[in-house]
Amino acid sequence: MFNKILIANRGEIACRVAATARRMGIQTVAVYSEVDAGARHVAVCDEAVLIGAASAKESYLCGDKIIAVALATGAQAVHPGYGFLSENADFADACAQAGLVFIGPPASSMRAMGSKSAAKTLMEHADVPLVPGYHGERQDPEFLQAQADRIGYPVLLKASAGGGGKGMRVIEKSQDFKAALASCKREAISSFGDDKVLAEKYLTRPRHIEIQVFADTHGNCVYLHERDCSVQRRHQKVLEEAPAPGMPPERRAAMGEAAVAAAKAVGYVGAGTVEFIANQDGSFYFMEMNTRLQVEHPVTEMITGTDLVEWQLRIAFGEPLPKAQHELAIHGHAIEARIYAENPEKGFLPSIGRLRHMATPSAVAFELGVTSNGNPAPVRIDSGVREGDAISPFYDPMIAKLIVWGANRTEALARMSQALAEFQIVGLATNIGFLKRLVEGDAFAKADLDTGLIERNADTLFPPPKAAPVGALALAAMALIEAEKEASNAVSANPADPFGNALGWRLNGAYRRVLSFADDYSAATEQKHYQVGLTYHAGGWHLDMGGIAADMSLTARNGVDLSIRLGEASMHGAVRRDGDTFHVFTGGRHFTLLYNDPMAHAGEAEAVGGRLTAPMPGKVVAVLAAKGQQVKKGDPLVIMEAMKMEHTIAAPGDGVVEEILYEVGDQVADGAPLLAFAAAS
Repeated sequence: MFNKILIANRGEIACRVAATARRMGIQTVAVYSEVDAGARHVAVCDEAVLIGAASAKESYLCGDKIIAVALATGAQAVHPGYGFLSENADFADACAQAGLVFIGPPASSMRAMGSKSAAKTLMEHADVPLVPGYHGERQDPEFLQAQADRIGYPVLLKASAGGGGKGMRVIEKSQDFKAALASCKREAISSFGDDKVLAEKYLTRPRHIEIQVFADTHGNCVYLHERDCSVQRRHQKVLEEAPAPGMPPERRAAMGEAAVAAAKAVGYVGAGTVEFIANQDGSFYFMEMNTRLQVEHPVTEMITGTDLVEWQLRIAFGEPLPKAQHELAIHGHAIEARIYAENPEKGFLPSIGRLRHMATPSAVAFELGVTSNGNPAPVRIDSGVREGDAISPFYDPMIAKLIVWGANRTEALARMSQALAEFQIVGLATNIGFLKRLVEGDAFAKADLDTGLIERNADTLFPPPKAAPVGALALAAMALIEAEKEASNAVSANPADPFGNALGWRLNGAYRRVLSFADDYSAATEQKHYQVGLTYHAGGWHLDMGGIAADMSLTARNGVDLSIRLGEASMHGAVRRDGDTFHVFTGGRHFTLLYNDPMAHAGEAEAVGGRLTAPMPGKVVAVLAAKGQQVKKGDPLVIMEAMKMEHTIAAPGDGVVEEILYEVGDQVADGAPLLAFAAAS
């Protein structure tokens, strides 16, 4: 076996690979960019070497630098993880030429499957079913539009060299084709350096089902069953599970055999994923093959009792597959949720910031440990960040992968709901609340799955904001009172002196105060304000707000975890304070409350007037309006790119563009005014 490997990646996948390598006694070398100097993957590896600036093009995509580091540190092989150089055939060739083992498929397999167009042709010859479409080399807009018209709308445009939902557009009618094509090509060239696209018939209620395959250098190839990855947003996966609900054994075998045929058609070696799009009637079509380990590989590991990274290492070293097809049975059910720094209520825009607090459910990290009854550990977390780390604009904003296992899907669903309720993050927006609504919603619970599930259930998944419950406000109030008491005691010369502490005792009459809180909503949402009245009495407080009146007392406290009694009810929760923002975690929900401190000086609100601002840090890739131009509500004005995704800033109403403040190629900060806009009178 290898003595030392270099991991040419970052984040949770680098940590994941390092964990298996450590268990196998293999030393690891990390590479990192300047912004990642203090990153977790640097800490968990045996060695770490700086390779460049924050931009991936100057660091993680520099194959020559990575190979030089591998040779200098004595690494024998390179594990690419996923993303970055993992499907770069030239990098695989360069590794081989340098005498390094590339822990992945042969470059010829990557080239065969790297172009979606060429892969479709190969699959057609291998009798793998294909979706009707155009996969050729001609790329002039008029010809591509004619092909889309021939296929019939809706049509899906996809970057030929792409993956991960980048460079994909659904086009509903012919007149929208050219604008969508231009946007698709811009995103494709930015993400993959190749703007070629293919067009396919867009199935209206498809399921996204993928098959994990593994092949060795001895001619063996197996499938490790399927994963259902239908729940997506912006063509990127949100929840994945294995096995696929409602999958008959006959169809599972047919899809598995088709996936093996696809792998054999390109002489595949190592871990790969053959992705299919399936109709509700059970028919399925080849979509693409990802020639690497997938983000969602843990659910396969949980139901098959395998360590796929170990398999990769053993096969790259020349060993045969650890198991034959008949040994790969399915045991239980696993679900994975991707915890992202993003704001679902703002179109899933990434959220940039620091993880001021991160508390996770009790879990096993990266390992395949079993419980006393021989089952997999019920909760696993794969993460590349720690409390205090920053989520930067340079890389994917994933915080962690939360994976649960159950004896059946019902048990796995219950575990996922509970684990999400215990996951606490402060410092930036996350999708945790959205994921909890998704997992607990009727559609996912009943396995009514297709790639449009989120859009179909938008009303329940994105409910209008509700007022914070009195329990959350009571917990915030109690946390504030206790913090004030501690601060007072810390500076009091005589803590026993009733005039020198923060209790509510007064000489002549009861002490009453009013705490002012507000919901931390976006500027586009009406903000709710709360007045919490507190009157001190011996042994506690009397709370009144919104017609509710009850005695309140603290019954237990352990750090930020509080238990209170409010009237006849007992309430429990954790309250994390970040400046004047109180984060209350209770009842499986997260409430963010802004405290209006009467002793603090109110800062002036930023006057942006009629200036449309950047929703996040990024680069201007297109300016679609000119100074003095009259526009209608919804007209696109500026297109920004951030984290390889395009975001269109549109006119909020009819009006006139008064001034353009940035040009194409300019980098802009979060909240920066992009243009001045005057609404029509």
